[in-house]
Amino acid sequence: MKATSILFLLTMICTLSFGQTDKSKRPSPPDSVTVTTNDGVTVEIHYSKPSLKGRQLGVDVAPAGKVWRTGANEATTFAVNKDVTIEGKKLPAGKYSLYSIPGEQQSTIIFNKSWNQWGTKYDQTQDALRVDIPNTTASTPQEQFSITVTPTGIVTLAWGEYALPFQVKADQ
Repeated sequence: MKATSILFLLTMICTLSFGQTDKSKRPSPPDSVTVTTNDGVTVEIHYSKPSLKGRQLGVDVAPAGKVWRTGANEATTFAVNKDVTIEGKKLPAGKYSLYSIPGEQQSTIIFNKSWNQWGTKYDQTQDALRVDIPNTTASTPQEQFSITVTPTGIVTLAWGEYALPFQVKADQ
């Protein structure tokens, strides 16, 4: 009995010591952005940054017409501390996972209620909001996927030669 207890204790110590991985060493490292906009909305986004590595957007990665996890690894999360409008459509305060459907002329940004999960576990029945955004060209091509937020509430998803800006405003 004593040997079993010691073996169990050693197993737990090894699991806790060696089982934790440094996420910054992943091929798609984590990143985040937190901005309080001019109208008082705090936007907080956590995501992982995949690289193109010679792959073609819309074909090899983030295929056109299919739901994409909008990042890598765990689901990208998008949180706002107040009720907001996204491109004029209402989204309640809270935390969401962020998905997208890339398209040739426009893409769909999806805010999903199920956020604490691996990025590939998308469930359409949990969608809180979908917004269509025209595709634009990035000012400089991005090897790594990135998300930025300005004080005016413009959130931009950028990768390769593409940029998807959308407006977040406090709901009045």
